[in-house]
Amino acid sequence: MDLLQLRYFQAVARYEHISRAAEELRVAQPSLSRTLARLEAELGSPLFDREGRRIRLNQYGAMFLRHVDRALRELDDGRRALRDARDTGLGRVGVASETLLTITHLLGSFRAAHPRADARLFQSTAAEMSRQLRVGEVDFCVASQPLTGANLASIELAREEVLLAVPPGHRLDGRERVTIPELADEPFVSTRQGHWQRALLDRLFAAEGLTPLVSCEGDEPGASQDMISAGLGIGLIPAISRRAGTETRVPVAWVHVDAPDCHRVLTLVWNRDAYLSEAALKFREFTTSRPFMTHRLPAPHQERAHDPADTP
Repeated sequence: MDLLQLRYFQAVARYEHISRAAEELRVAQPSLSRTLARLEAELGSPLFDREGRRIRLNQYGAMFLRHVDRALRELDDGRRALRDARDTGLGRVGVASETLLTITHLLGSFRAAHPRADARLFQSTAAEMSRQLRVGEVDFCVASQPLTGANLASIELAREEVLLAVPPGHRLDGRERVTIPELADEPFVSTRQGHWQRALLDRLFAAEGLTPLVSCEGDEPGASQDMISAGLGIGLIPAISRRAGTETRVPVAWVHVDAPDCHRVLTLVWNRDAYLSEAALKFREFTTSRPFMTHRLPAPHQERAHDPADTP
């Protein structure tokens, strides 16, 4: 068994697709298939269930993947530690977020304060962020919903109200507050399943025994206000957008939602077992030592172990 086999197996397990994994690894598909076959023969157990051209990670593969992820992460951490000790810079810090708009100014301020740090930014769904932390692709995630996985720690950065945005001239334009049942027949602009906006919308409606009517969904939460302004529907938008004065560029009317827990909680999440470079340590200190937003609801910085039983 060698590292090449393990890297190949990890990529195929992530995609559950030979051609996609081969494309990422930049190897020929037959070579990748032969490498997997040799690994399975050496282990004495199939790692994938094969149905024609489709493959699925089986129970033995899932078990083996956990150990492979851990082993490769340790090797990658060792390589990073050596590089950080050798280089004159502070090393690298990787940060993932569901929407880049949330942390654009944060990363800009951090780079200005620590120009020798190599800061890299990724846009990911909650599920993708959990995987990136597990395999060590990123050091931190700024998450708007709980992430699943063992050995995760988090610090609450901010807690803000989420408002209902409606197009100018809408029947709710001018209202101070609205209840969820009043929105039962309204078309919503939202994100796809897996993003915090959609999770919040589904949760608020489920609490009333209702299902939201989603007329437009996408992968970029930051585009929702533009679509609402264009009259494609109404939607849930964090209060930071209103405070930032975006309605001067993208006009919408704002309404408070009369429902419990209609807010967004931003947390900084990392893997307790992962190596953190000097740049990563400085990023954590930089992020948690100042208000994340100009106006926040009271939210003390408290580190806690992640509870996989948390619900979004």
